[in-house]
Amino acid sequence: MEQIPSFNALIEKSIIDHWDLDALTDYKGKTLQYHDVARKIEKLHIMFEASGVEKGDKIALCGRNSATWAAAFLAVLTYGAIAVPILHEFTPEQIHNIVNHSDAKILFVGDVVATQVDATKMPGLEGIIYIPDYSLVLSRTEKLTYAREHLNEMFGQRYPKYFRAEHVHYYREQSPDELALINYTSGTTGHSKGVMLPYRALWSNADFAKHVLGDVVKPGCNVISILPMAHMYGMAFEFLYEFLSGVHIFYLTRVPSPAIISQALQEVKPVIMIAVPLVIEKIIRKKVFPKIQNNRMRILLNMPVISKKVREKIREQVYQAFGGNLYEIIIGGAALNGEIESFLRRIEFPYTVGYGATECAPIICYRDWHTFAQGSCGQAALHQEVRIDSSEPENVPGEILTKGPNVLLGYYKNEEATRQTIDKEGWFHTGDLGTMDADGNVFIKGRSKNMLLGSNGQNIYPEEIEDKLNSLPLVNECLVIQSGDKLVGLVHPDYDEAQSLGLNAEDIANIMEENRTQLNTIVPVYSKVSEIRVQEEEFQKTPKKSIKRFLYTE
Repeated sequence: MEQIPSFNALIEKSIIDHWDLDALTDYKGKTLQYHDVARKIEKLHIMFEASGVEKGDKIALCGRNSATWAAAFLAVLTYGAIAVPILHEFTPEQIHNIVNHSDAKILFVGDVVATQVDATKMPGLEGIIYIPDYSLVLSRTEKLTYAREHLNEMFGQRYPKYFRAEHVHYYREQSPDELALINYTSGTTGHSKGVMLPYRALWSNADFAKHVLGDVVKPGCNVISILPMAHMYGMAFEFLYEFLSGVHIFYLTRVPSPAIISQALQEVKPVIMIAVPLVIEKIIRKKVFPKIQNNRMRILLNMPVISKKVREKIREQVYQAFGGNLYEIIIGGAALNGEIESFLRRIEFPYTVGYGATECAPIICYRDWHTFAQGSCGQAALHQEVRIDSSEPENVPGEILTKGPNVLLGYYKNEEATRQTIDKEGWFHTGDLGTMDADGNVFIKGRSKNMLLGSNGQNIYPEEIEDKLNSLPLVNECLVIQSGDKLVGLVHPDYDEAQSLGLNAEDIANIMEENRTQLNTIVPVYSKVSEIRVQEEEFQKTPKKSIKRFLYTE
C-alpha cells in the first residue's frame, strides 16, 4: 500500500486549489465557495482556541444536512479535535446519551434539534452552538461567551488586511491511526455503539473513490447530498470525497421525499448519485412502472426486433428522470429488490450496488457498473481484503470478513465489543452472511443475527423471502419473522394504490392471501410462509431506511 498522507492536508489543498469555485449550496438557498468555507473554518478555529478547546477534545454535531453543518465538521477535523456526528433523527434521549458517552465538550445543533435537546441532561458540555449562524445557544464558561462575542474583532486582529489562501494552515494528524471521529451506529439492534474511525479510514475511502470515479468526478461537477452526513455512507461519498475533488455539493436541507429529490435531480443534474434502495425503488415504482406495465408495452417488449428500441427509449426516460447527466447510481445500505434490479439490468441502466459498514467508514465492496455482476455487491474495494468464513465460500454461506485501512480502531469505551468484532489477525467480522464466486464477487445472504432456523435444521434467510414478497401486488414493504416453528410475513400495503383501485380492507386481505399462495410457489419448501399479517402503520426505520427488525420479532 502507498504511504498514507495527512487527510487534513488534503482538505487544505482542496480549499486552496479550488478557492473561487462553488463548494456547498443549501438547495433553494445560499452558496458557499471554497474560500467562504475556509473563512468559516478559520473563525471557528479562533473560537475553539479562545474558549479553551484542545486537540483531541470531542465536539459533537447534530442537525440536518446543510452547508454550515459541513463547514463546522471540517473545522473540527482541521483543528485536531475529534468529531462526533450524531444523526438528527435520533430521539432527544439518544442524543443526550451519545453526547455524554462520547465526553463531548461542545455540541453543534441544527434548528430542529435546538428545540428538542435538554442541556441539563448533558452536564459535561461547556457550550451548545447553533449550526445556521454559529451563535451560542448555551455557554457554561466565560471564555466561550467572550470568544463568541468578540469573534469578528479577533478575526480582524489576526487578519487586519485580508484573509487569503496563503493563510490556510491546518492541523496535520500525527499518524494515520490517530482518531478522527466517533460515529454512533443507528443499527437495527436498538443499542448504539461508538465506532472509532481513524484518519487512515477517511483517506482510504476517499482514495478508493478517486481511483474508481476520478475520471468522471471533476472540479466544478455537481452532486446532491440526500443521505445524512452523520451517517458514514453519506459522509464519505456525498461529502468528503467530493469536497476533496473540488465538486459543488447541494444539500436538500429538508426531508428528501421522492418529489423533492426528482425536482432537485432535474435542476442540479448530478454526475453521480448515492442512494439507498428505498429511494430508487420508489422512483421506479411510482414514476416508471405505471408507464410501461400495460398490455401494449408488454407486447412490444416481447417482440425481438422492436424490444431493443423500446428498452433504449425506456432507459433514456429513466436516465432523464435522474437528471440526464449521471455516470452511475451507486446503491448501498440495504439489499436492492430483485425485480427492480432485473428491470435496471434489462434496460442497461448505469447502476451498481456497493457494500459497506460504519465500521469501515464505510466501503468494503464495489464494482463499476460496466463490470458489476447482477445480484452481487461487487468485489473487495481498493485497499481492502475480503473473505468468506466458510469451508466452501462459493456455495455455503459464511460470515463476511474484511481487513485493511478502512477498519475501525474499536468501539469507544467498549473493549468487549471490540474483541468480539476484530480478531487477532485484524479481520473485521461484519455479522453479514454471504458467498463469493470464483471472480471475487460477493453475494449477501443476510445478517447472521437475522438468520432463522427451520424445524428441519435448515438455515432460512428472511431477506431472500422478503425480496420476492416485495415484488407482489400491493406490497409496499415487508418483514418475515418466525412465530413458533412457522414463518409469518408482516406486510405494510401500498394504501395509495389500494385507494386508487377502490379496494377496502377485506379486498387487501384477500390479495395478501393470494400473494402468500404465489410466494410459496417460488420459495423452497422450508421457506414457505404460513400467514401474512397486514401491518397498517409503516415499519419504523433507521436513518438509512432499514427496518428496525428488533421491534417486530416475536
